[in-house]
This record gives sequence, C-alpha cells and structure tokens, in this order.
Amino acid sequence: MTEGLLGLAAFLLLAFLRVPMAFAMGIVGFFGFALKVNFGAAASMIAQTTYETGLAYTLSVIPLFILMGNFVVRARMSEELYHAAYTFLGHKRGGLAMSTIVACAGFGAICGSSIATAATFAKVAYPSMRKFGYKDTLASGSIAAGGTLGILIPPSVIMVIYGIMTETNIGKLFAAGIFPGIVATLLLCLAVAWMTWRDPRAGPPGERSSWALRFEAIRRVWPVVLLFLVVIGGIYAGVFTATEGAGIGAGGALLFALARRALGWRVFVEVLIESVRTTSMLFMILIGALIFANFINYTTMPSDLKGFVTQFALHPILVIVAICAVYVVLGTAMEELSMILLTVPLFFPVVTALGFDPVWFGIIIVIVVQIGLISPPVGMNIFVVKSLLRHLTIGTVFRGVLPFNVALVALLAIVVAFPSIATWLPGFMK
Repeated sequence: MTEGLLGLAAFLLLAFLRVPMAFAMGIVGFFGFALKVNFGAAASMIAQTTYETGLAYTLSVIPLFILMGNFVVRARMSEELYHAAYTFLGHKRGGLAMSTIVACAGFGAICGSSIATAATFAKVAYPSMRKFGYKDTLASGSIAAGGTLGILIPPSVIMVIYGIMTETNIGKLFAAGIFPGIVATLLLCLAVAWMTWRDPRAGPPGERSSWALRFEAIRRVWPVVLLFLVVIGGIYAGVFTATEGAGIGAGGALLFALARRALGWRVFVEVLIESVRTTSMLFMILIGALIFANFINYTTMPSDLKGFVTQFALHPILVIVAICAVYVVLGTAMEELSMILLTVPLFFPVVTALGFDPVWFGIIIVIVVQIGLISPPVGMNIFVVKSLLRHLTIGTVFRGVLPFNVALVALLAIVVAFPSIATWLPGFMK
C-alpha cells in the first residue's frame, strides 16, 4: 500500500505544479510500474494501453455522442428547447431561470456533456434573463447548475467512461440516470424558487404565453424528443447496443441539422474538428489514467484498502457516505474526469465487496461530479460561464451557485437513501 500512496502523492504534486492531468497520471504510472517491474515492461505497458484504448470498439461511443451533441448545437435545437420551456414557465417569478434548467435537462438528453450544456445556455438564456432584470447571481448560477444535468441525464460521457472502467453495462447506466435526472431538475427549480422567495427582485416574472404559442413551441422540439426516444429507448429495449445507439444518434442529429440547412461544408468541417479535439482530450486523459491504474493495481493498495475498510465492520452505508464526502472534497480541488479516473480503481472494489449495485454507485459518482462542477474553487462550469459572460466577476458566479450546490447535495442524499430511484428502471432492461 505504501507504493500506491507515494504514487498518489507524486501525482498530486505534479498536478499542483500545473502538469496536465493526463501527463501527470501517465508519468507516475510509468515510473511506478517501472520500479515495481522493470523499464522494459513499463514501456510495453504504455504501448499496449495506448494501442488497445485507441482501438477499443466500446470507446467509439464517446466520439459519436460528442458528434451528436455538436450537430444538435449547430441545428439550434437548444434555442427551441429554451423557448418551449419559457412559454410554460417564463411568466412565473424566477421562471426564466427555471426555463433554463428545464431546457438544460432536455439538451442534456441529446448532448452528454456538462460543459457544452453550460456554454450553450450561457449564450441562449442569459440575454433573456438580463432583459427582464434578473440578478446576475441567479442568472449565472442557474446556467452553471443546469449545465450539470448534461452528464446525469443520458446519454452521458461520464457514464460511458465509468461503465468501461468497471465493466458495468452502459445501457443500464443510461436507464439509471433518468429518474435521478428528473429529481435533480425539480430540486434545481426549487432552489430557484427559494432564491426568488428570499429576494423577489432577483427573478422578476416575464411575459405570459398563450396556449397557442405553447403548442407551437412543443411542436418545434419534436426532433429532440425523437432522438432521445430512439437512442435511449432502443438501448433500453435491447434493440441495439450503446455504441450502435450513439451512431444512430449522431446520424439522426446530422439529418436534422441538414434538414434545417444549418450545415454547410465549412460548418460541417468545423463540427468534425471540434469533435476530434474533444475526443482527443478525453482519450489522452483516459490513457493516462489507465497507465496510472495499471501501476496502482500492481501494488497491494486496492486489496489493502478493501481489507482496511471491512475490518472495522462498519455499516455499509456509512462507507458510502464516507466515499461521497471524499469525492465532494476532491471535487473542490480537482478536475472531475481526472478525479473519477484516479479514484474509481480504488473505491470500486470496496463498493462491490460490500454488496452494492455497480449501476447505483455509477449514478452516485455522476452526482458527486455534478457537485464538483459547481464547487469553488475549481468548478469547471463556473469558469465556463465566467469566460462567456466576461462582465461578471467570479465571486458573483460563486454566490449564484451556492443554493444549487445545496440542491445537488440533497439529490445525493436522496439517491443514497433510496437506491431504487436509480436501480428500478435498469431492472426491467432486456
């Protein structure tokens, strides 16, 4: 276990020295493995890990879902989702912020990226909230928090990576995220209601829409509903695998974008390049994490940690609470994907040894990542919103996300206390 702890310390040191996470994990993993075995074996391990990761069929789901999300953004479906939510909620106090959260939930059903969701709605929703006199704390907080729904409501890149790392069925993970995603949307809307109850001037009501406008708005978002039902419904029903579903989703999003004349050759090439860049970044981090995990698994750290936890004969739920607390603290200081790739190899054997459902634990992981995405000082969604809304101070966004952080912690407590929220739907999968 000593070698594993020293490896973790070395990784954290490199991270604090601003070495990119992928390289920090890869360097520590290589030299750790070399010291445990030999340099020749470590070099072979890096080559094999890189080769197998690049050619892994199951990992092709990642670029396909990223491509689907980019086509959806270019087809301007996000604006229609926001407009549809606005027609129903915009006339309420804080209604535009609630509309943003509901639209983020809908967009997350066809995107799979938290950062992309937050970035999209910073452009789509903020101008309307500013027009109606919303305070910047509520406006920026609702955008950053709503963006986190992009990784909880399937499809989700984080779920895919967790499923591949732990050999958990990705389709079941997608199904498990649906009900928690609905609960999360409701809790975030309740946070908006609480903020406007305390300060009615924070979110004044907008204009009331007629039922004719509402039905017209619903009619225009049918592509989003259709894509979600085809991709997630097909995976859930066992018609095709997650990888095949991602390909169908990307193809469907391409067709919708072409039908709306949103794709010229230049835009099409831009979408492909953007998707390649995002995929390359994710694969670099994944390869670095796998190299580090090979070193950790070669030490006795996972089995020692499992033995250390089980010797105290604690109630299993207390162990889960402790793991969640560790993740929440790590989320304030580490980038979320790296945090998952670093810790899952350590915690997953403990969780399965205690008899917990891997699918349920996967949803727990996603929720703690959501909390980390809007937790100071390193919450990625906070900095995405700040970078796009340059006139805001970082302190304004920090204050805006605090009530939503409380809502997501409440979601975590609910899913921990009532696992069936996440496990009920996957139990019926074919």
